[in-house]
Amino acid sequence: MRTKRPWWKELLVPVGVALVLALVITTFLVQAFSIPSGSMQNTLQKDDWVLVDKLTPWFGGTPQRGEVIVFRDPGGWLPERSSQETNAALRGIQKALTFVGLAPPVDEKYLIKRVIAVGGDTVECNRGEPVKVNEKPLDEPYIYPGSTPCDDYPVGTIKVPKDHLWVMGDHRNDSRDSRAHVHEAGGGFVPVKNVIGRAFTVAWPISRWATLPVPDTFRRVATRFTPTLPR
Repeated sequence: MRTKRPWWKELLVPVGVALVLALVITTFLVQAFSIPSGSMQNTLQKDDWVLVDKLTPWFGGTPQRGEVIVFRDPGGWLPERSSQETNAALRGIQKALTFVGLAPPVDEKYLIKRVIAVGGDTVECNRGEPVKVNEKPLDEPYIYPGSTPCDDYPVGTIKVPKDHLWVMGDHRNDSRDSRAHVHEAGGGFVPVKNVIGRAFTVAWPISRWATLPVPDTFRRVATRFTPTLPR
């Protein structure tokens, strides 16, 4: 006669399978990230949670203009963590949440911004003018009401290097984005290799559920190609 196993042993297999699936999903498919600041208002509010598509980059997809992306700090964009953030107990909790996809890795620094230009593009960011990409003015209804496109960080004309991105926050007057780092190492550009993925939806709170599509203004920006001279 078969002996019935204890209930806790019966749970081991489904729990183990669930944990493996969670690990696979958060490693290769989707990751949840919380919004730590108001730099992307009103598109994203502080303490919103977004879902990030991590699968597309695995198939060679690269970030496109207008997408909201999560990326690793290129270096010096974020301040050092406070003592509270490095508290052992809090770190333990965050590691557990990371494992099941409810928080980013503890020891990584992440930012979320909108891609304004990609490698090969020319960006114009001047006081009193709209942002221009490849000489095309951007109509930006998503920026925070009362914010100006470039007035607080007028950086002039910038050429984006290959395999890099120029990113900006939607709350322009409260965002230390590419504009704030043009005179630092890296020139304010984000290497494509630093990108975790595209934020495609606001998942929490439920009352703010929304998708994050590419605004139409970017669909009208032509890619600038450098002509190849005949040999």
